[in-house]
Amino acid sequence: MDQPEEAYCATPERPEAAPDEGPPFAECVLCREPTEYPESVRGITLCPVCEWQEAQRTACSG
Repeated sequence: MDQPEEAYCATPERPEAAPDEGPPFAECVLCREPTEYPESVRGITLCPVCEWQEAQRTACSG
């Protein structure tokens, strides 16, 4: 364990998505980041990070 904990837990910077990459994407209803879903998708859309966090919350709730 030669690495300091900060280096291990550091979050890499996300590259900014160019606006002309594919169809317009829906924004996350929690953090307003772009999702993997097109704007035409109905219902609640979450970005990958919020989707993962929501899955953790529902898995841990009794």
